[in-house]
Amino acid sequence: MTKEKKDTKCDDLIDALLEKHGISPEAVLGENGLIAQLKKRVVERALAGELTHHLGYAKGEAPEEVDNHRNGYSKKTVVGESGAMEIEIPRDRSGSFDPLLIAKGQKRFEGFDEKIIAMYARGMTVREIAGFLLDHYKVEVSADFISTVTDSVLEAVVEWQNRPLERSYPVVYFDALRVKIRDEGSVRNKAVYLALGIAADGTKDVLGIWIEQNEGAKFWLKVMNELRNRGVEDILIAVVDGLKGFPEAITTVFPLASVQTCIVHLSRYCLSFCGWKERQALARELKAIYRAETAEAAAKRLSEFEAGPWGKKYPMIAESWRRNWQQIIPFYGYPPEVRKIIYTTNAIESLHMQLRKVLKNRGHFPSDEAATKLIYLALRNITKSWKNPPLTWRMAANQFAIQFGERFNK
Repeated sequence: MTKEKKDTKCDDLIDALLEKHGISPEAVLGENGLIAQLKKRVVERALAGELTHHLGYAKGEAPEEVDNHRNGYSKKTVVGESGAMEIEIPRDRSGSFDPLLIAKGQKRFEGFDEKIIAMYARGMTVREIAGFLLDHYKVEVSADFISTVTDSVLEAVVEWQNRPLERSYPVVYFDALRVKIRDEGSVRNKAVYLALGIAADGTKDVLGIWIEQNEGAKFWLKVMNELRNRGVEDILIAVVDGLKGFPEAITTVFPLASVQTCIVHLSRYCLSFCGWKERQALARELKAIYRAETAEAAAKRLSEFEAGPWGKKYPMIAESWRRNWQQIIPFYGYPPEVRKIIYTTNAIESLHMQLRKVLKNRGHFPSDEAATKLIYLALRNITKSWKNPPLTWRMAANQFAIQFGERFNK
C-alpha cells in the first residue's frame, strides 16, 4: 500500500471517529475524550500483543501441547502527562509474563517523572508540584511520591560529583552561597561551596558541590584532595574571597597554584564600614589601589590611603588589605587581559544569582542531601545555556601561554 493510500485510510478512520464522538474540545481532548480513549485502547492492544509474543500463539488458538495460557486481566492505574488512566493488563496462568510497555510495579508512563523533576529543578516546592499536577492532570499525588521521584537523581548526583576532571585549569573560582539546612534537630545557615573551573579552551564547568561540615583548613584540604583524586594535577590561578585557611589548603595540594583574593569581594567588605553616602567616594579611592600598574605602586597608594582622611576614619580598611596582601599582590604581576579574568568572581556570582532564584522558595532543607539534589538539578538546567567562550578569552589565553608556559600549554 502506498503512503498516499495509507494516509487516506487513516484520515477516513479519524473522520469516522470524530463523527461518532464529536469535535468539541471536551469530546476530543477531555478526560474521557477521544484521545484518552484511543491511548487506552492502543496501550491495551500493545500489551495484548506482548502477551501473544510471550505465549507463542494468538488469542483463541491455544495449542494442546502448550502449558501456559491466558488468564484474564488485572486492572491498573498509571499516571502520564495527560492524567491518570486505568488499563487492563493481560495475565498468564504461570505468572511469567512481564510486559515491557508497562512493567510490573510501574505506575507512571515514561516522561512523567522527568516532568516532575523539571518542575522541582525550577524551584517549585513539593506542595506547588502536587497542586500543579492536580490542576492540570487531575492526578492527586503525595509529598512522599514526589520525593521518591526526585530522589531518583541522587545516583546521578554521586556520579557527577565523582566524574573525572581536566588535568589542568588556568583559573578556578571558589565561592559560597548560604542555604538553610536542618542539622541535628536545628536549622543551620550552612555554606554551600561551588568550584567553577575555566578550561584551557575557555569553556566553563562546575567542578563540584561541597556543603560545609566543619570550618577551616581541614574542610578546604578535603575539597582540594577530592579535586586531585578526580584527575586535576594543576591549577594556575585560584580565585577566592579571603576565607581563612583556604590559601594554605590550596597550595598544600597544588603547590604551584597562585592564590588570588577576589578584589571585588575585598572592596565590598571595605565599603561595608561606611554609610551609603560615602561609598562612591571611598570606592574611587580603593580603585586607585587595585588599578595600580605594579605591586610597588599599589603598596605606595595603600600607604597614602592609610595616612589620609579615609584611612584615619576607617583604619580597619587598610588593615584588611594588609592582612590579605600576599593573596592580592599576584594580581599585579599579570597583564590586563588576565587581570580582567581574575579581577572578580563575577562568573561564579552570576551562577549563584541564578541558583538563588531557584532556592528562594525554600524555607529550609531537611538534609544536606536534599539541598545537594536541588542545587545539582538547577545547575544541570543553568549549564545547558552556557555558550562558547567569549572572544576576550583568546587574548587572555595567549597571555596565559606566555606567563605559564608548559603548565598552560600541556
